[in-house]
Amino acid sequence: MLSLLYFILCSYGLTQILCFSKFLDKVRPNYYFFTCPMCMGFWSGAFLWGINKYTELFTFEYSAANLLILGCVASGTSYTVS
Repeated sequence: MLSLLYFILCSYGLTQILCFSKFLDKVRPNYYFFTCPMCMGFWSGAFLWGINKYTELFTFEYSAANLLILGCVASGTSYTVS
């Protein structure tokens, strides 16, 4: 349960940095996808799922179902909190 909370916090933070950081303004493309927390949240969650074997904060089984579920969790929380 705690690993899911860590995952949500990490995906939210990554989404905020990718969508709204002034630091990335010069390199961020001007497409809606790159400023939408729901869209970017999904891919942030998918990215974190993909690298979860390199961290001890959260560990999820590598399966297509987990990829979809964690992407949706990250997308929903990023959108809701934003």
